[in-house]
Amino acid sequence: MSDVQGLIQDLVAANHILGHEGLCDAYGHISVRNPDNPETYFLSRSRAPELVTADDILEFNLDNSPVVETDTPIYIERPIHGAVYQARPDVMSVIHNHCHEVLPFAITGTPMRPAIHNSRRLGETVPVWDIRDKFGDTDLLVTTNDQGHDLAATLGGNKAAIMRGHGCTVSGTNIPDAVQTAISMKINAQAIFRAQPMGDIIYLTPGEINASSPGMKTLRGHDRAWEYLLRRAGVSS
Repeated sequence: MSDVQGLIQDLVAANHILGHEGLCDAYGHISVRNPDNPETYFLSRSRAPELVTADDILEFNLDNSPVVETDTPIYIERPIHGAVYQARPDVMSVIHNHCHEVLPFAITGTPMRPAIHNSRRLGETVPVWDIRDKFGDTDLLVTTNDQGHDLAATLGGNKAAIMRGHGCTVSGTNIPDAVQTAISMKINAQAIFRAQPMGDIIYLTPGEINASSPGMKTLRGHDRAWEYLLRRAGVSS
């Protein structure tokens, strides 16, 4: 059996980090798949991420229904999470946010391409999902399982997908991986905006994006970055 309580503690910490790093304000959410039952996932009740506590965490089935019925207000965009988990057995954590730095890529035809080394994790481009293509004019929120499945199809095997006029969805092999990818998207967008007045952007080549990092095999994953983010957000490890 895994340490589910420890995982929930990490989920709470991730909510606080996303708020502190400016990826989520009153809105946005992060979930984690239940390692003891991959047919369920954990997600906070409807609350601003920076205020989430362990008592707020609920368990949901992959059809996004609560495992235990509740009268507590819950996020209406749960279909984003369940649909990605259904489509991607490799995904253990999902983030949905409206990061302000990423939003320009959601309202223009400019693709999100990696320009700095930490954004290599995004792949050569980030696909864009437009809810209008299949569902016509909506309020742009992903509130049905059909919409969630359509978004997950656009995400495909990628780490992230931009949602036209809305925000983005990010996947990860674990909580720190998803958080790091979301932060990398923000930093990459910032770098592009700040560099544009200076001239043409020199994006990473496919070879650079896909190059292996020999030294990574000696590291313990995301521990250093995760510890740093916990400290910045004032969260104890």
